[in-house]
Amino acid sequence: MSQAKQGDIVKVHYTGKLSDGTVFDSSTERGPLEFTLGEGQLIPGFEQAVIGMAPGEEKTEQIPADRAYGPRREDMVVQVERDRIPQNIPLEVGQRLQIQQAPDQVIPVTVTNISDSQVTLDANPPLAGQDLTFDIQLVEIG
Repeated sequence: MSQAKQGDIVKVHYTGKLSDGTVFDSSTERGPLEFTLGEGQLIPGFEQAVIGMAPGEEKTEQIPADRAYGPRREDMVVQVERDRIPQNIPLEVGQRLQIQQAPDQVIPVTVTNISDSQVTLDANPPLAGQDLTFDIQLVEIG
């Protein structure tokens, strides 16, 4: 039976959980996730977990933060003047926005605090600094 290796196009079902067991994402309600191993489309620990799996095989993999979304970085949290954000954008804590950094660079941020004069924006990935657990089933090697 073949095993998944670098360069293979694979399809997997997965359920991702935080260390307290909270499910943050799952493919079970939709189709399997398809990606090419080794292209860096997913977090490194997830891709590494799939390598060597055979179709139909299932496993649970614990992925530390440094092999997932990396550590949480305080230098990625900024405060901006409220008047620098267009007035037509109603702001709420937890809201996801995109900031145009350069002509071809858009950075996703989360609103974490709002005052009358300032808005705090966090550019860390939402799961940065978290150890993750994935239940993975290799559905197919393409």
